[in-house]
Amino acid sequence: MTEHKPIVGGGPKKVLYTLATVSRIGIGKAAKALTARNTCKACAYGMGGQMGGMTNELGEFPSVCNKSVQAQSTDIQPAIPHQVFAHPIPDLMELTGREMERLGRLGNPIVKAKGSDRFREVTWDYALDLAASRLRAIAPERSFFYSSGRSSNEAGFIFQLLARTYGTNNVNNCSYYCHQATSEGLATTIGKGTATVELADLRGADLIFVIGANPSSNHPRFIHMLKACRDRGGEVIVINPAREPGLVRFAVPKSPGSMLAGGTEIASCFLQPRIGSDIALLKGIAKAVIEMGAQDSAFLAAHAGGWEAFAADLDTLSWETIVAACGIARERIEDVARRYSASRSTVFAWGMGMTHHLHGTANVEAIANLAILRGMLGRPHAGLLPLRGHSNVQGIGTIGVKPVLAEDVLARMEEAFGVRFPAQRGLDTMGCIEAAHRGEVDAAVIMGGNLYGATPDTAFAEEALSRIGFKLFLTTTLNQGHVHGLGEGETLILPVTARDEEWEPTTQESMFNFVRLSDGGIRRLGNVRPESAILCELGERILPGSPVPFAQLRRHARIRDAIARTIPGMEQLADIEVARREFHIANRVLHTPRFGTPDGKAHLVPTPMPTLADTPLRLATVRSEGQFNTIIYEERDSYRHGAGRDALFLNRDDMAAFGLSEGQRVRVTSRTGAMEATVVSFDLPPGSALAYYPEANVLVDTGIDPRSRTPAFKSVGISVAPLPG
Repeated sequence: MTEHKPIVGGGPKKVLYTLATVSRIGIGKAAKALTARNTCKACAYGMGGQMGGMTNELGEFPSVCNKSVQAQSTDIQPAIPHQVFAHPIPDLMELTGREMERLGRLGNPIVKAKGSDRFREVTWDYALDLAASRLRAIAPERSFFYSSGRSSNEAGFIFQLLARTYGTNNVNNCSYYCHQATSEGLATTIGKGTATVELADLRGADLIFVIGANPSSNHPRFIHMLKACRDRGGEVIVINPAREPGLVRFAVPKSPGSMLAGGTEIASCFLQPRIGSDIALLKGIAKAVIEMGAQDSAFLAAHAGGWEAFAADLDTLSWETIVAACGIARERIEDVARRYSASRSTVFAWGMGMTHHLHGTANVEAIANLAILRGMLGRPHAGLLPLRGHSNVQGIGTIGVKPVLAEDVLARMEEAFGVRFPAQRGLDTMGCIEAAHRGEVDAAVIMGGNLYGATPDTAFAEEALSRIGFKLFLTTTLNQGHVHGLGEGETLILPVTARDEEWEPTTQESMFNFVRLSDGGIRRLGNVRPESAILCELGERILPGSPVPFAQLRRHARIRDAIARTIPGMEQLADIEVARREFHIANRVLHTPRFGTPDGKAHLVPTPMPTLADTPLRLATVRSEGQFNTIIYEERDSYRHGAGRDALFLNRDDMAAFGLSEGQRVRVTSRTGAMEATVVSFDLPPGSALAYYPEANVLVDTGIDPRSRTPAFKSVGISVAPLPG
């Protein structure tokens, strides 16, 4: 078999890639975009805002990464040439995700008429009249509104306000496909659904766990904090089935020493449990901590509940069961427990490797249990950090883009606007797709994102979306979700401003609960409009007699005032544009041991060991280094041996057992679907496999964690067979 050369994350190649991308889009345009006072458009780790486009809340400069540059490169493109829309939609369906992204920016409204096979450009008046007439003609409860995490707080607030005033609570966002299990798992343990730490806390941590995440590809600036922890003598413990090269060594571009040394060691310890077995491993670490007598008894007595049941559950769990489930030797688990027991301040960070399971909520509870066990909550430099994706996905949830609002928020909104919202419980993201598949949805309003590409079981997703009679999209660029699943119905796509093109300042919230102010103001295309302006105009046309003052809410200051009056913790938003003072949302960062539960205590929650189906291989879908969510910037993954989008990553022993060789073409089959792939060897535990999202969604079924309603993108039973020839 071919031996792969060792890979180091970051390094000169990433610097050269960044320079090449900047050169392609133009140095002047790139500099203007990257230095303007706007929040980064990539991940929710956050940078930019009023301290400058490449500065984070700690004042660190330059805080920039490939993801930032890639996102800007998309927005700086010229408009899609008119000639593209002369092609029938089946031609556009043949384009890859990367090719769709590089068509250019959507410059004018486009519509696909009922029964038509192509788009045509139309005027704004025509488009808005069409949207309003179609939405007025249906029963609101037969619609749903879906938003990605790219939009601003201002647009998100108007989005959910319009939907509820229109008459539906079917309002949801992309978090139901990513970190909803985090919100559910933290609610039962600490009574809050977001990070308990701020960015500054990472500077004082002497141990950081990175669990089920690959920040070297998805949150590159977090690697800087991991390196800093190692530099000051701390430890980084990585728990991930895949031994990702960028988490082993990373050449941090902003560190000359790291670059000259050919990379810095990131992980001080790397555990590779079998896919889906994390609860066994986390319970094993907790069991070892207790057997060492290293639990924080004072914290448990004063600030936690559930100790007796938690300890009894671990006492009855044998080491043989733990080791058999996760595949990690007892000695290695005990070694991690000793390292954790020696730590003064530990931060636990995790990604969708934890949430994308049928037991995703329990996975998060198991992480929180470990933190509670040693009192790593309620004080500086220690706590919980879910690594969220989209730059404002947390803010979108904060301001109400979700199917169920807290009772106090609902009451404040109704009082503020003099309206009564529908009483019917709204559907989450998967619930809306399932309803569409049953033929129970007549219209969908989709703001940003790629709902088609993000939904499991690709055939099911396409069929469900095709059954919706009218679809309205708001977007900056076209993606595969705009040409697949259109069916015979009408589709209207409206071009919107990018964040730095907004006509008025907007705000965004990072994964650290930090709210930034973006100035906007850059002008690139002449016929694009802000999402908030479009939504307010739709509100005026759909609900002309509504007490909601949609015309006045076109001013973002008015929207922020409404958010400040209705959303707890967001009071400072009211004068952020005047004061230019960015802030942490009140009562989120936990520097004192007072939790959001009814009794004010943290709660240990016993987590049952999940029963995993017996299949030849268990597959997790993953993202590449040249990718952001469903957006594909590069077809080859420089951190995984240059693998293409059709790669199937396998353990070498599994390859030998199945009679497979490097580069061989195979057919991968699950109970849901099948795809052709190219075998690539990778450092994985026996019985585990990886393939790229969203291409491998064809293998993922629509089963969900019953508590968070999140699909199991990272626990798919598969079999593999060679293709003839």
